[in-house]
Amino acid sequence: MIDKKHITNRFIQYVTIDTESDPNNPAFPSSEKQWNLAKVLVEELKQIGMKEVELDKNCYVMATLPGNIEYQVPTIGFIAHMDTSPDFTGANVTPQIIENYQGNDIVLNKEKNIILSPDYFDDLLQYKGQTIITTDGTTLLGADDKAGITEIVSAMEYLIQHPEIKHGKIRICFTPDEEVGKGAHLFDVSKFGAEWAYTMDGSQIGELEYENFNAAAAKITIAGKIVHSGYAKGKMINSLLIANEFIAALPSNEVPEKTEGYEGFFHLHDLNGNVEETILEYIIRDHDFDLFEKRKNFIKKIVTDFNEKYQQEIISVTIIDQYFNMKEKITPVMHIVEVAEEVMKNLGITPLIKAIRGGTDGSQLSYKGLPCPNIFAGGHNFHGRFEYIPVESMIKATEVIIGIAEKVSKRS
Repeated sequence: MIDKKHITNRFIQYVTIDTESDPNNPAFPSSEKQWNLAKVLVEELKQIGMKEVELDKNCYVMATLPGNIEYQVPTIGFIAHMDTSPDFTGANVTPQIIENYQGNDIVLNKEKNIILSPDYFDDLLQYKGQTIITTDGTTLLGADDKAGITEIVSAMEYLIQHPEIKHGKIRICFTPDEEVGKGAHLFDVSKFGAEWAYTMDGSQIGELEYENFNAAAAKITIAGKIVHSGYAKGKMINSLLIANEFIAALPSNEVPEKTEGYEGFFHLHDLNGNVEETILEYIIRDHDFDLFEKRKNFIKKIVTDFNEKYQQEIISVTIIDQYFNMKEKITPVMHIVEVAEEVMKNLGITPLIKAIRGGTDGSQLSYKGLPCPNIFAGGHNFHGRFEYIPVESMIKATEVIIGIAEKVSKRS
């Protein structure tokens, strides 16, 4: 149904455009280069026949596929984000295409001996006989979420070319800055005008998610005092050593690399300091709201305890909520999840309904009044050099979008 070469070429075109977002830039979007992909998408959407194509001042791309039925059905939407993670470089992406993968090691970079191996990433073995797109070992790939963009554009193009497939009005949007937590901040839900939507931002084939972490960011600033080391006794306060003590005060088993499923964590993702000042940056995650609140309060208590121990305000903390678990907003409208689940089953895809160990634009959009579950985009190992995606998974995701559009048209 979906042309394999065409969807592959479209995906490669997108991932070779650098759109890395910048967590340290308060501007919106956080990086100017996101406009480059946005402008490409606007022209492509016009070329394939989409209507009401718009790129607004905040770098949101929106467009409409008008319905081709005479009766009213809900307007639905599909959303993906244009930026790639700042965790690993997205500049100069050079994709590699492995045809008819046979379960062997994939040499990403011979010179640097970087190997994508099923001995470590055993999910690869699910895709024997398929076409795998990988990195060259020096960048991320950008399937998160340029695969989602590829699938949405490809599905719209297919529906335009096949008017015999009946559907209602469909709205699509490509957002900036999802990877730095701002993707939905300036999203105009009323202008988008959908009753509900789906983010195409999940991982492996079959994922269907309507729960995600509650999320916060914590910045801990530790103040020290620098004194000549030869005369430091009783005078120097080494903020680096206090930072080490602070890190040790958090439970060592409640970190990303030791948790799974619904288990929450504290994640130290950045440490920068010297004797006089050290800054620790954490993300705090939990699916359960009460446990989430307890985690934030635990951080605050450690700060208070340290200040009492050192008898001065030696540590300060700022905690900012980032997003919340969309389950609360999706549960009252579970039919929108059931629609996607039924379409997947009809396509021979086993739905993997589970909680996201992360977040999507959909979590924030759900709280803004646009219920927005998450559907697989097909990639694996996001945010790093070992990222890959099977082309067949992108094709299936595209078919899911088409199937949802067709199914909703039959709900009167």
